[in-house]
Amino acid sequence: MKEFLKKRPPKTLPRVKGGHYWDWIQSCKADGRPASSSFGIAGPLTEAVLLGNVAIRTGKRIEWDSETMRVTNLPEANQYIRSPQREF
Repeated sequence: MKEFLKKRPPKTLPRVKGGHYWDWIQSCKADGRPASSSFGIAGPLTEAVLLGNVAIRTGKRIEWDSETMRVTNLPEANQYIRSPQREF
């Protein structure tokens, strides 16, 4: 373990003080700076992970049309694609 700690990779991104949620709230209301977690990366990454779950549930390869937000080759997979219903 000590050998591993000696060879740790360099920090490539600044660490967030206060945690992920604090950083997001600060960027929204305090200083207007962008959050450390880029929404341009996090959004597509989340979409890919969720689509992986759809493929696992159907047991088949899916082809995704990001413009229409629909599975094009397996219509029955679209039952798992829906917008969250929020109550305000």
